Amino acid sequence: MMHRLKALFKFSSRTQHYSRRQTFIKNFFFVLMCFFAYHSIAIHTLNAGNISIQQRATEQANLISNTKARRGDILDRNGAVLASNLILKKVNLDSTQVQSAFIAKLATALMMPRKELQSAINKKLSKHAGRKNLVIRKNLALTSPILENLKKLKKKKLRICKTVQKKDKLNWLNKALIFAKLKTNTPTYSTIKTCKQEYIKGVRLQTDARRYYPKSASLAPLIGRINHSKKGVSGIEGEFESTLAGQNGVVRLDLNQDSQGSYFNPVIHKTLKHGQDIQLTIDANLQFHAYAAVQKSVEKHDANSGSAIILKPNGEVLAMVNYPADDPNDKTLYNAKNYRNHVLADKLDPGSTMKPFIMLLALDKKKITANEDELIDVTKRIGHLKPDGKYKQMTVKKILQKSHNLGTVNVAERLNKKELYDTWHKLGFGQGLGLVPSIENSGLLRYFNSWALSDKRALSFGYGPMQANLAQLARAYLVFANEGAIPTLKLISNISTQPKTTQVFSKAATHKIANLLDAVVSQRGSGYRAQIKGYGVAGKTGTAEMVVNGRYSKEGAKRTFFAGFVPVENPKYIMVIKLDHPKKCHTHYTPKVKISCEGSNSAAMVFKETMENILSGDQSIKLLAKK
Repeated sequence: MMHRLKALFKFSSRTQHYSRRQTFIKNFFFVLMCFFAYHSIAIHTLNAGNISIQQRATEQANLISNTKARRGDILDRNGAVLASNLILKKVNLDSTQVQSAFIAKLATALMMPRKELQSAINKKLSKHAGRKNLVIRKNLALTSPILENLKKLKKKKLRICKTVQKKDKLNWLNKALIFAKLKTNTPTYSTIKTCKQEYIKGVRLQTDARRYYPKSASLAPLIGRINHSKKGVSGIEGEFESTLAGQNGVVRLDLNQDSQGSYFNPVIHKTLKHGQDIQLTIDANLQFHAYAAVQKSVEKHDANSGSAIILKPNGEVLAMVNYPADDPNDKTLYNAKNYRNHVLADKLDPGSTMKPFIMLLALDKKKITANEDELIDVTKRIGHLKPDGKYKQMTVKKILQKSHNLGTVNVAERLNKKELYDTWHKLGFGQGLGLVPSIENSGLLRYFNSWALSDKRALSFGYGPMQANLAQLARAYLVFANEGAIPTLKLISNISTQPKTTQVFSKAATHKIANLLDAVVSQRGSGYRAQIKGYGVAGKTGTAEMVVNGRYSKEGAKRTFFAGFVPVENPKYIMVIKLDHPKKCHTHYTPKVKISCEGSNSAAMVFKETMENILSGDQSIKLLAKK
């Protein structure tokens, strides 16, 4: 009986202890749930600055996704690429992950000395703690052997050994002593070496893009360049930045708590628009021939610079050359002067290249006949121009052939100021061309009411109340290819413009003076060095003193010009050349004899060399020449 009572007492005691433990656990979980409920409410109502924690969490959950627009290409008239985005690769290392055992093989794959690679990694680790990116190779073409080397390296495994600190395990006795609080728990560690086969880590290949200019320096001043932010800052790149750059896409991924199907709701803030291509009227082949000839002439004649422009009869620009120029692909080279587009940006006195227009106007106004039996008296002084003693009477053909100033002024005296002004205005002088407006110099054409008599006389041989850029001068010569009319110039072929043609001179007068200009490019004419065997060439030389420090140079600083067209009948190419301050010129017959530089012995030679190369490849003109 006593045995049963003791057992019952023990059972009752256990039951009571279990009931108390169960009550304690229930109370504990109740308190815990209350704690969480309180904090949940607090988080919803707690402010973080001016917004609630919940609102801030929602905003942090929202993501902004940016997609970069592709920059458009610049093409020539035939579709040849003049500027494009070159897809490249770069090798980006995570210095903290690359295993030491792979350094030698990685250096070989990267085609660089091992010491150089190790030094770069060590430097990154020591100076930039926490920064993992180390661009060790960049601007790699897709055909680079380095990319193939890395591809092979990533497939290889090496035995990588590491030493690690491993926590020692406690035996049962120490565990019991610690549990009984008879011993403190002080962990101990052992150094263990582990080895296993691993692939290389921390080597990433990333895509990069670089603006590439296949034609190098030959088009640099016209095409321009982009800066380190990949924004156009000069030339076509700068002028048409918005068209070429396009618009980056921006998408905001907003947290949508009510969405049943997706967690994020994409909202487009900016639509992705890739840049548009710009197609120029430029012919890359003609540009190359003109650039090579200008470069050769600048170096041969020791000129400061040289420029040229070639036009089609309809006003399309086929070539626009400036030298010296930098290679835009070489980022170590940059000289602002070598990106200056002298054809459009320089305001200049065109010199004797203006004389044919005096004759055209005088012929239209019936002040001259320009016949062989018409003689102009050149024995009397006009203003500051004195007779040279060589000639007494000259035909209009002879005046143009010898580029005679007194003879030209004699004809100009028969015209009034308004007639000259109106004609020069129709030719486009003093007005913008609209080719690259941000860099164009519109030149100068003062209103005739402000002209002195000396201004009117100086105008006849390219000085006085007018100045022009080289493209304006070339445009004026288009009258010889359009029966006295002048079209607007065009540089961008895939942008529609409203064509405009202005009739300046009569057809009859234009044909007559064009044929007289043929004599200029003859053995007895000032442009004899522009002759091309087998082809009829017409044109006019020009020489003008340069303005230095606000005054015309009296120390020989000159600009030399040649404006010409070929063939004489139905011209296909119109070209104008300018050389700034050529210093070394020689006679044709005795090349060692140095003489003063003029348009005849410098600029005319550029026309000949350029056009010889162009005409040799133009079958249509070859056939005409043979006839």
